[in-house]
Amino acid sequence: MTLALLGDRRDHASHRELDALVPRLADELGVDAVWVPTDAPFEVEDYDGVWLVPGSPYADDAAVLRAVTAVREGSIPFLGTCGGMQYAVVELTRALLGRPASHAESDGASGDNVVAALACSLYGEERMVTPVPGTRFASWEGEPFVGMHYCRYAPTPEAVASLEAAGVVVGAVAEDAGAEVLELTGHPFFVLSLFQPQVGASAGRPIHPLVRAFAAAL
Repeated sequence: MTLALLGDRRDHASHRELDALVPRLADELGVDAVWVPTDAPFEVEDYDGVWLVPGSPYADDAAVLRAVTAVREGSIPFLGTCGGMQYAVVELTRALLGRPASHAESDGASGDNVVAALACSLYGEERMVTPVPGTRFASWEGEPFVGMHYCRYAPTPEAVASLEAAGVVVGAVAEDAGAEVLELTGHPFFVLSLFQPQVGASAGRPIHPLVRAFAAAL
């Protein structure tokens, strides 16, 4: 199975953790993961799944949003984490609700921001993540756990509530973050998380259940 790590690789802790995870995905789960820059030619159909990784704003935001549309419409397994979650919320709001939607970090503050600055920055912060009973995420990780964050922005509560009315499910919550996990119903695997499930790979921690579930969906 081939997995695209869609994002602009930098010397950042979260990307170093992804680099540590890549060989373990191959050895333990049989998944060949490769980095794909956002400003490089890219066809989602060439991969069994796409992981939109942290690191926003991206080199090509428009290409990122097109990729999210393609995986959503093509039923291609998709995981969006941190910035990946945020950009997917922009795309989902536009597509499912037919509304203008923007990201405060990349587009500037405006009335149509569906992603805004957190009141309490979670950059380099851990929070207890609590799965919501009955959700897909809870079937993979049923107990509260500590999740690492490198984010200053997140979907607004109003945006999350609107998406819930359109069939998006909140899979987990955390203090200061609100919705930690979002799931798109009716899709084989379209899951978004604010916490970063790859963190711990360099220390040899077990692969997070969210990543294992994603790999199983490829």
